[in-house]
Amino acid sequence: MSPILERVLDATTTGAMTSKRPQQNVQGNAHLATPSDSDQKPRISLLGTSAMLFEAPGELDLQTQRRIWALGQRAATWEGIREAVPGMSNLMLTFDRPPRQPGSLVAALHDAWEAAEELSLEGKTVVLPVQYGGNFGPHLSDVVAHTGLSVDEIVALHSEPLYTVYALGSHPGYCYLGGMDPRIAAPRRKVPVLGLPGGAVSIGGVQTGVSASAGPSGWNTIGHTDMSFFDPTRTDPAMFAPGDMIRFSVERIVR
Repeated sequence: MSPILERVLDATTTGAMTSKRPQQNVQGNAHLATPSDSDQKPRISLLGTSAMLFEAPGELDLQTQRRIWALGQRAATWEGIREAVPGMSNLMLTFDRPPRQPGSLVAALHDAWEAAEELSLEGKTVVLPVQYGGNFGPHLSDVVAHTGLSVDEIVALHSEPLYTVYALGSHPGYCYLGGMDPRIAAPRRKVPVLGLPGGAVSIGGVQTGVSASAGPSGWNTIGHTDMSFFDPTRTDPAMFAPGDMIRFSVERIVR
């Protein structure tokens, strides 16, 4: 470990550094805060010299995500921050230039997280018609085998909630959704599918989502929707934003 990073780690754990803005270059990836109780305190890491990742403690839920949204809005106003990008229970900060004092930014993030209240974003609600099963839902049978539920039960449980868009990522227009019933959770696939079509409705772990464009995926595809999620010709290319709501409507079940 370099002397600079040793000083950063020491200052972070002792609280000796202030919350002034960072200015000095630090090379490499480094965990700046690795609490002994990772379930109670945030985890903060440098991503090379150009970004920092804040990972919230606790469960993946809407309350935590609303605090992430609030933290992102605040951090986006800080000097030297190019962009604050919310993820699932995390926030990535990118820099105008490599920070001189990363520990100062760590301290500022800790303070801002402690002060962050839930931010409720008022978004639109969209109903997505879905065809479950068949050629467009080739892994529905795998979810059946894993959960022990019937096709009808899985479709009913998947289409019942009103899902919240937690974050955008993975590829343009893709929505990470919160609110899926844990009874239909299924592990990601050991071998990813390389040619997944756009509009694929899938389950990966405790999450569900819809592919905005064709590409690879390690999730279990259970259905398909024809709605377009991303159009680069629009003023706002992505159809959804954090805080929007999605409900899946059962258009058809192919057995």
